[in-house]
Amino acid sequence: MLRLWNNRTVRPYLILVLTVAVFSLIGGTKVLSTATVYSVLQHFATLGPVALALGLTILARNFDLSVAGVVGLAGCVAVLVGNAHPLLGVVAALAVGGAFGLVQGLIIVRLNLNSIGVTLGGLLTATGLAFVATGNQEVRLLRPEIPALMDSPWLGPISLRVLIAVALFALAAIVVTRTRAGRDLLAAGSDPKAALVAGVQVGAVVITAFAIAGMCSALGGALLSYSLAAASPLPLSNTLVPAAAAAIIGGVSLRGGRGSPVGIAGGVLVLSALQSGLTALGVDPFVQDIATGGVLLVVGIFDGGELRRRMNDFDRFLRPTRFQTNPSDKPV
Repeated sequence: MLRLWNNRTVRPYLILVLTVAVFSLIGGTKVLSTATVYSVLQHFATLGPVALALGLTILARNFDLSVAGVVGLAGCVAVLVGNAHPLLGVVAALAVGGAFGLVQGLIIVRLNLNSIGVTLGGLLTATGLAFVATGNQEVRLLRPEIPALMDSPWLGPISLRVLIAVALFALAAIVVTRTRAGRDLLAAGSDPKAALVAGVQVGAVVITAFAIAGMCSALGGALLSYSLAAASPLPLSNTLVPAAAAAIIGGVSLRGGRGSPVGIAGGVLVLSALQSGLTALGVDPFVQDIATGGVLLVVGIFDGGELRRRMNDFDRFLRPTRFQTNPSDKPV
């Protein structure tokens, strides 16, 4: 069991099983219902693409704060274009998100800048562009059949939006675990200098990661706007923290190079189950934040072994120095 808990990909699913078991004991059929399952999957479809976008940049040892702004900007673009051609609206949103991520990646790599500062500027820039594109007002999708198409159950509680999100994670998992590009991503995030020596184009990997992250965020924003039949230029700031939490719960290391899309999907499902389950129980919204914080604390504790190893290494590094400062204490 300990080996399973230490597996970064399996761990979020064990937490998910534990979460469902607790809710079944507390709420019974009030929580374990088809409506709750549908709600969990809809939350997964909303948060999943954003968490995957953020997780990919973390795997590359960076952090993309602009995802919240890109989600809002892409949603506005999708609605503005999609009133005439819905599919073209999604394509336009993907193009905007990919271009936005590409520019950020180029700036970070070419100028050797920290991703936090650059993407914080990207968040503000994306928000400003959304206000310009919409004229500082909410835009509506005048196609009532689109929200029904997005959210109507197709296979039991599974909607088209959920199927698209699952397909996105499946594609990302195949790329990261089965292709050279995925191996280069993990190598570049784990140890950039060693990756360069091994022939990995670290700069190109980082740029590509940001471009793909922009497209993932844009897809999430477009699908959410089509689901709501509206888009607002305001950034969806409430998606950034849950996305980061989902990536961490899903086993992505903040030091980069460790984690997988399958694990991130598990982290998203954990947060979605917590939110939907607590909502079904009728608890106050702040309890959801407390529960999420508790899960993050548990994950941090299980990662404590890695922290202890680093502290032991540091202690062994200092120990010879202590003996050198007291030569008279050497044994005769």
